[in-house]
Amino acid sequence: MTTAAAQSIQTTIVPSYVLDAWWTPEGAAGKAAEVRDASTGELLASVSTEGLDLAAVVCHGRTVGQAGLGKLTIHERALKLKELAQFLNGHRDEIYELSYKTGATKLDSMVDVDGGIGVLFTFGSKGRRELPNSQVIVEGPLETLSRDGSFVGEHIYSRIPGVAVQINAFNFPVWGMLEKFAPAFVAGVPTIVKPATPTGYVTEAVVRLMIESGILPAGSLQLISGSARTLLDELDYRDMVSFTGSASTANLLKSHPNVVHGGVRFTSETDSLNAAILGPDAGPGTPEFDAFIRSVVTEMTVKAGQKCTAIRRTIVPQGMVDDVVAAIGARVTDKVVLGDPRVEGVTMGALASVGQLNDVRDAVESLVAAGGRIAWGSLEAPEVVTSGGAKAAVPDGAFMSPVVLTWDDVRAPALHGTEAFGPVSSVVGYSSVEEAVELAALGSGSLVATVCTNDPETAQALTLGIASHHGRVLVLNREDARTSTGHGSPVPHLVHGGPGRAGGGEELGGIRSVKHHMQRTAIQGSPNMLTAVTGVWHKGADRHLADPADPNTHPFRKSLAELRIGDAVRSELRQVTLDDIAHFANETGDTFYAHTNEEAAAANPFFPGIVAHGYLLVSWAAGLFVSPEPGPVLANYGLENLRFLTPVPAGDSIRVTLTAKQITPRVTDEYGEVCWDAVIENQNDEIVATYDVLTLVAKEWHA
Repeated sequence: MTTAAAQSIQTTIVPSYVLDAWWTPEGAAGKAAEVRDASTGELLASVSTEGLDLAAVVCHGRTVGQAGLGKLTIHERALKLKELAQFLNGHRDEIYELSYKTGATKLDSMVDVDGGIGVLFTFGSKGRRELPNSQVIVEGPLETLSRDGSFVGEHIYSRIPGVAVQINAFNFPVWGMLEKFAPAFVAGVPTIVKPATPTGYVTEAVVRLMIESGILPAGSLQLISGSARTLLDELDYRDMVSFTGSASTANLLKSHPNVVHGGVRFTSETDSLNAAILGPDAGPGTPEFDAFIRSVVTEMTVKAGQKCTAIRRTIVPQGMVDDVVAAIGARVTDKVVLGDPRVEGVTMGALASVGQLNDVRDAVESLVAAGGRIAWGSLEAPEVVTSGGAKAAVPDGAFMSPVVLTWDDVRAPALHGTEAFGPVSSVVGYSSVEEAVELAALGSGSLVATVCTNDPETAQALTLGIASHHGRVLVLNREDARTSTGHGSPVPHLVHGGPGRAGGGEELGGIRSVKHHMQRTAIQGSPNMLTAVTGVWHKGADRHLADPADPNTHPFRKSLAELRIGDAVRSELRQVTLDDIAHFANETGDTFYAHTNEEAAAANPFFPGIVAHGYLLVSWAAGLFVSPEPGPVLANYGLENLRFLTPVPAGDSIRVTLTAKQITPRVTDEYGEVCWDAVIENQNDEIVATYDVLTLVAKEWHA
């Protein structure tokens, strides 16, 4: 029996997955695009979407996909991502075998495949830890819009009602898909994937595995293998497009009437002439210089430099240009073995296609014509390690040696405006930190930059100087050189994107990217109505107070099966004495003068004299609201948003009102989380303190 991944590449036409079925065109061989092995030129498959009904694909996502995802809460969707990541982890070797055909080495494939699976794990975790187990996300505090509190407002996020279309580049056929799919799935939005033709067969194999896992709801994932030129014609304001690729294609898509006038949400991540800046203190012989050279060579050679985050401009002190070029060349000579990635020991593979190779060579030639000089490397076809282990030129392979350029005119427009999307970087000199900032900014907006220095003042000046021109800045020094994920490695926790030429979009960024697939809406109404809409109790909404005469009505006696939003308990008053305050001060060691020195406390404009410790009041409040016998409340695991508002002098009394504010059952456990609204008041009903109490509560409880 052949594996799912192997089956996919044996087909003549790379299939699409649409309307929950695999689809290939009929009689389209003459119109299909050929896909070849990047290292050998061997014909692998062809790609065509001739006859594919794109309108039906979009409709299927909006109907079947939306319905299937809508049956799941955010936590349930996040848990499915974790299951999917575990499933794909067991099939990495299959995916690697296909990835080698794209020219990717094992390390390249790890970045692509393992990186993509890691994104699923991350969003599977963050979705359950940071978001509610519901369909709605509440953002920000409640805004009181009337004097009596009967009219309030706040913002919520709900999923967009259409589809998330992702148009991906050829360089990361796995990670590129999964880093967009994961946040859309958590948000509850079905995805339509359109991969780039040269490496789309790898994407198809991963989609096949995802579908065969049985984890995904119907309609939540569709794949278009081949051209989709009219896809945007089928979209409207309900939908979202995420594009990765060239700036020229992004601009063409952004000018589509359905984007300009129809309200289609459009985000892009495009060409980026990223920079790495070496600080004046980081000369040869320093740990920073060595880390800098390692980073530049890594970014030139991983994925054969075919990374939107690769270092295209290496900006160094003017007097170190020759040292940097020599060090780059020496490291490439010592560490880089160019050849077929299936051969043991090869560290740099081919570009994705011969067409891509020609594009990179043309770009380098245009840079040379504009004033650049090839200081290291060559555009001639290199001898490489072939599948047999011998070194030879491969006429049909897409191999290229690393190339380093230098420039007399460090402000040449081509230097800062032409991207050779391969193993190419330009080393340029600067005369001052201010000029280094200016040179980095000439890239007109980039995804990422590295600042390499061990001097805090230099780090601050360079980072703050370039931050507004970049989506991400890595500050590299001896302390993080070995632990850093690297210049070219976006992480799912932080934003991947950048301003200006880089597209202006934001991908990843943790929960931020989930919200990109949702609509933020201001809702206004009474506290009761907002409670009903959000599933979160709001101040002023109805409470269901426990009966002091019946302990069984205490909310701490209720399991999640019985507890309801608004269930509450209100305590009796407890008076504070000077002895209580003094005892707490002596026991805790907190002898701050406001609690121990009457004269000094009275001189403080905030206090009427000696006052109770805030933490004494919070501790007493716990004793006032708790139901001490064993019950469904399993643990108190913290409090949030604590504010002390009114001081409590000796002789005053306090009481506490505790209300079930939000209930979050855990999908995989026999308990859930309950957030309680806690309000401490004095005998005059003035608010002393407010905070949220967090507890773990059993789903079922039998005494």
